Amino acid sequence: MSDRPIATAPSGDSLSGFLYAMSAYLLWGFLPLYMKALAHIPPVEVIAHRAIWSLPFALVVLIATGRTADLRHALKTPRMLAMAALTAAIISMNWGIYVWAIGAGHALDAALGYYINPLFSIFLGAVLLREKVSRAQWLAIALAAAAVVILTVDTGSIPVVAVGLTLTWGFYAFFKKQLPIGPNQGFTLEVILLTPFALGYLIYLSARGESHFAQGVPFDTWILIGCGAVTAIPLMLYANGAKGLKLTTIAVMQYIAPTMIFLTAVFVFHEPFGPAQAIAFPLIWAALAIYSGAMLLQARNARAASRVSARGG
Repeated sequence: MSDRPIATAPSGDSLSGFLYAMSAYLLWGFLPLYMKALAHIPPVEVIAHRAIWSLPFALVVLIATGRTADLRHALKTPRMLAMAALTAAIISMNWGIYVWAIGAGHALDAALGYYINPLFSIFLGAVLLREKVSRAQWLAIALAAAAVVILTVDTGSIPVVAVGLTLTWGFYAFFKKQLPIGPNQGFTLEVILLTPFALGYLIYLSARGESHFAQGVPFDTWILIGCGAVTAIPLMLYANGAKGLKLTTIAVMQYIAPTMIFLTAVFVFHEPFGPAQAIAFPLIWAALAIYSGAMLLQARNARAASRVSARGG
């Protein structure tokens, strides 16, 4: 899950925006099933193929929408290239943790990480941008932190997958906001920067006889090529969907994917769900309910204030 845009429709939700975003979240929700089929392939090799095969999809979308001029400008701007290189590095780490987690039987931890993401983003905004955080939001953050502490005490170690996904996605989203380019163009720029490294690594694997691509196993070859579609298509759908949705709608819809991952982990992958998880996940769900409720209330108050202001004018 990567490259989520920040632009939303200020006036209301459109049906097309809802359908685009819902399609993206459903695809992200089913992604663990795809990644599980890649469990026998090293995560770094999978990441390399995700970058390489995403590029054709991204370029086709930019050409079809007539947005290539922004990309050409970005490629000639050193500051934008440096910022994109940073976000590309961070999202690569996020991909790596996610791919490894699904293959190694830690899909529950991945779901936890993506549940915590919006709360961590609030925390980052408060610490790095000095954004005002309400009491309800601080309570939600505290509940999420308590859930991580409970899992840490239970296992004797920090839930690395959940924390790693939270940190990498949170900082990716933070730095992505600083990148002065559209979401589709930004994603394309990132995979362009990643592609030379990905190609170099795959050539290295092939020279050592360790590649899984085009080695006489058609399933491996085609599923690696398909990494481009399962990476790029949801991102592009989301980028278009978010333009037609309010921020509060997106805030609620973003729980669809981790909920599907959670259900897949428990009922399809049969990952252990012990007493610690039975306490931690309800804490997270309570935190998200508080967070969403506070955001919805804030949006309602803002609309009411806007109507009063309009009548007064």
